[in-house]
Amino acid sequence: MTGSPWTGLVPVDDTALAVTDTGGDGVPVLYLNGQFATQGYWRRVLADLGPAWRHITFDERARGRKSRRSADYSFEAAVRDVDAVLAARGVQRAVLVGWSYGAVVAAHWAERHPERTVGAVLVDGAFPYDWLDEAMEQRIRTLFRRLTVLAPVLRTVGMMPRMTAAQQAESNIELGRLSRPEALGPVLDSLTVPTRYVVASGKSFGSKGGEQERIRAGLESAVARNPHLAISAKVNSNHGAILRKDFGAVSSAVREVAALDRDSSPPGSLDQDHTR
Repeated sequence: MTGSPWTGLVPVDDTALAVTDTGGDGVPVLYLNGQFATQGYWRRVLADLGPAWRHITFDERARGRKSRRSADYSFEAAVRDVDAVLAARGVQRAVLVGWSYGAVVAAHWAERHPERTVGAVLVDGAFPYDWLDEAMEQRIRTLFRRLTVLAPVLRTVGMMPRMTAAQQAESNIELGRLSRPEALGPVLDSLTVPTRYVVASGKSFGSKGGEQERIRAGLESAVARNPHLAISAKVNSNHGAILRKDFGAVSSAVREVAALDRDSSPPGSLDQDHTR
């Protein structure tokens, strides 16, 4: 089935998500945003890949201008939202591309649903490393409390979620727990679909000194253990600028995992049918 271009709200649980689907008969690509980012961050990747692909983007709960608030901003809710968006658009199999928080969501979803995942591209995220301790938790809570001063202005332009400072902090702290090697390591070890990392350089928002590079180094052992995982590119831009400055590396990784999927599927097999 070929998808038609569509923009609208997809209901899920107690909320609704703003979704954009370019339609067409190309391989579907579902983009998973950074923790508090919006679907607009992907525009350069979409343009670089072009209309031969079916691009599906959406804003998570309370993110952007249109996605509605929820009583549940947990990581498991984010994983359920992937199911809801794909089901609403009638997509059976897709490439998952996730940046930052979205990379962790993509890894979990691909591990749970390999038969529905063409491949995964993880953009500067899903690094198994324990960066969360009591001092870091306090830094996170303090950071989001301070950002509340800017919240009214940033929310009007969709640059800050319609979540409280406490909700944003708890989401970030949950990400820290999920990133610990004992939590994320088994997920990465269990991935059976082509998975490629695009890794940034330097700091991310809120990090200090060489913290971010130490976190990225945690990927080495996971890649060594699982032949389905590889680093497609290590780029010069930092975490926040990677989708703007190195979108070409992300596009190349998407093409790479899709090609690997085609190579592993017998001609005419159902594995090559990406839509219901």
